[in-house]
Amino acid sequence: MEKPARFRLKAPDLMLLSAKSDTAGAWRALGHLGAIAASATALWHSLGTWWAVPLTALLGYFLAFLFTALHETAHKTAFRSKALNYALGHFSAFVILLPYEYYRAFHWDHHRFTQDLEKDPELSVPLPTTALGLAWFWTGIPTWKSRVKMLYRHALLGKVSAPWVPKRQRPLIVKEARYYVLAYALVLIASIATQSLAAVWLWLLPVAVGQWFLRPYLLAEHTACPHSPDMLENTRTTYTNAFIRFFAWNMPYHVEHHAYPAVPFHALPKLNKVLAEHIVNSEPGYVPATGVVVDYIVGEQRALAERKLA
Repeated sequence: MEKPARFRLKAPDLMLLSAKSDTAGAWRALGHLGAIAASATALWHSLGTWWAVPLTALLGYFLAFLFTALHETAHKTAFRSKALNYALGHFSAFVILLPYEYYRAFHWDHHRFTQDLEKDPELSVPLPTTALGLAWFWTGIPTWKSRVKMLYRHALLGKVSAPWVPKRQRPLIVKEARYYVLAYALVLIASIATQSLAAVWLWLLPVAVGQWFLRPYLLAEHTACPHSPDMLENTRTTYTNAFIRFFAWNMPYHVEHHAYPAVPFHALPKLNKVLAEHIVNSEPGYVPATGVVVDYIVGEQRALAERKLA
């Protein structure tokens, strides 16, 4: 998709901003994975106490936001090293039941056709139309159900029908899904053999709880933005605190990312300084951003009801 005509980075500036770094990627990955390890250890030792409740939520946050690590590695911008991108990408993908190569195909079309009602795969699932529907969406249950079905179709039936997966890639997608399902089966077998619920307490339950943080974050990226090919207006940047930026791999700078997806996460704050005055949609935090999303969804439902009565 063409970059917006209203503003273009000069080629030398883009080249500088697009420089990848194994060091920056390693520090971010170690920080994210270290937070997971520390909170998982604390949770394990707090099971049976009330401390397990907030620690489950905290671990869930870190696990769910491995999605943003997956996203960065899908662009191969988390590290300069291809091997490190693949390693972190597949680990993150495994944790959140979203195979790496499949997500790369999905996300490639999202960037090519951002906010295109007919071609953007993120718009293939309709938005909720009520406040109750939005709350259900925030649980992550609809998303996880679709992922389990996807893994079943790909791994067990060998069928890949998603239009965003090119035919030449479909054998790879099937093979990948089968490896993932085999690994999940091994975790299950090991859990049964050792009579351990560690995978439930330290993975499945927390990552499910973490969806309550991830889903509103993701909806803020494009919801209520125009269905336009202009990356400076079809996406939203949310200015937020350092904690969220760290574990989201700087993706709150989402306009910047969509305008120039080759720019790695660590350079997005610098890119924001250049693009800020040209950004159409931005919010000063995820509370107001979520308010915009809720107002849009409730408003759309009200407008639909009024059209039916007319």
